[in-house]
Amino acid sequence: MSVLLAATAAVLAGCGGPPPPPAPAPAPSAETTTTPAPDAPVAGGVTQTQADALCSEMERQLQSWRTYTPSIGRGGLNILVGTWIAQNGQNPAAYLQDRGRVDTITAAACPDVREGAISALDIPDLASGIVGF
Repeated sequence: MSVLLAATAAVLAGCGGPPPPPAPAPAPSAETTTTPAPDAPVAGGVTQTQADALCSEMERQLQSWRTYTPSIGRGGLNILVGTWIAQNGQNPAAYLQDRGRVDTITAAACPDVREGAISALDIPDLASGIVGF
């Protein structure tokens, strides 16, 4: 029994001592961005993901809107916004009652795309180009 106690004491002595301290956490980078979470609400009551989808669709259409006459492009804006509303489970009546909501969303999420669309469609704001879905 004393041999067993001596062996256990030797093993414990070899394993003894405090554990090493944990590695320090990396310092925060000066380049840390504050991008909203994808499902965080943004201006206009939509999520960041939904706003990004609207901006992407509008950006894809900018060249077409610049190529065609503004009246044809405004029809395309209506189709684009109506499709986006349907795909994102939004209430079309809410957007018809507050057409400026599209301006609010795009001004916050993609002001450069919004300005490009306004210029290409020859309208003072996006709300002016939305007539119905």
